[in-house]
Amino acid sequence: MVRFLLSVLVNLVAAALAFLFTSWLVSGFNLSVGGFFLAVVIFAALQSVLSPLIFNVARKYASTVLGGVGLIATLLALWITTLVSGALSINGVSAWISSMVVVWLVSVLVTWLLDFVVLRSWWDRRQSAHAENAAADAALARREAKKK
Repeated sequence: MVRFLLSVLVNLVAAALAFLFTSWLVSGFNLSVGGFFLAVVIFAALQSVLSPLIFNVARKYASTVLGGVGLIATLLALWITTLVSGALSINGVSAWISSMVVVWLVSVLVTWLLDFVVLRSWWDRRQSAHAENAAADAALARREAKKK
């Protein structure tokens, strides 16, 4: 459960940073301040659902596009987010293409950095602490068994 919640948090942070960076970099990517969090939540949820779905469909029917699954999922998630939320609008073909690439790239980089650098080290330290506690409990149990 903790791992799932950490994954959700990483996806939300990645989406937020991707949206901020894209709104700064791409001129046709318009994001309202008031609806920023709603747009991030919608996009992150869609991205989480669409990525595995598109991957499975592509693997089964069009294995040549497997490399572009992330880009396709990002494009669909952006499109649905613009339809559902008034907080995000993307104007022009070049803005759509640029937004898709920038949001995907920033999301991938942030997710990778957070997952492998921060969360993995935290998780490893947590597991190590549990192992040390288990070893101490086992040593205590052996000592108690010898006394009897």
